[in-house]
Amino acid sequence: MTVRALVNERSVPATIPFGPLQIAYDARVLRPRPWTALQAQWAAELLLTAPPGPFLELCAGVGHIGLLAARLAGGFRRLVQVDESAAAQELARENAARAGLPKLIDYRRRPMQDALEPAERFALVIADPPWVPTGQTGQHPDDPADAIDGGPDGLVVARACVDLAVLHLLPGASLLIQLGDRDQARRLADQVVGVKPLGVREGEGGVVARFRSVV
Repeated sequence: MTVRALVNERSVPATIPFGPLQIAYDARVLRPRPWTALQAQWAAELLLTAPPGPFLELCAGVGHIGLLAARLAGGFRRLVQVDESAAAQELARENAARAGLPKLIDYRRRPMQDALEPAERFALVIADPPWVPTGQTGQHPDDPADAIDGGPDGLVVARACVDLAVLHLLPGASLLIQLGDRDQARRLADQVVGVKPLGVREGEGGVVARFRSVV
């Protein structure tokens, strides 16, 4: 029986440890990957010296990465989380409450291009886009296809995240984006404008790339 089938049989969401947090999820959403805690840890490091202001998570899913970053950074910055999925929003609100951070979280369920006001600026942007090429999504039967499909080259949503982040980063602020591997990180750096690459950290299931705004 697959992981999705096991979760589907439950009358309540399953939970998974994510750092010090217990994160709820179910078969409607992408199961949190423990390795992505490195993205939250890196975000918390950057938030300690980032400009004053809130931070933003795009493609937030059930909210675990942003929530862990907020907790590790001291739990005082407002976090705006954006995702189109109603199921993800439902579970993210539960997870914010579990983490003791519901008053800090502004979860916006809408397309990311419509989620932000033109004048909003952020001290850090975290992006967790789907990055599996469309032709390879069938290799991941436990995952909802719409949660992992990154388009023909795996970078369609990632490019959109970078383009949006450029418009909303404070001067000198960074973007941390989750990708499949270093090759995707290199290709993304070659394809986008307004940011420069500042390194990659590898995890068991993917990488996190850092970009800084140059606009």
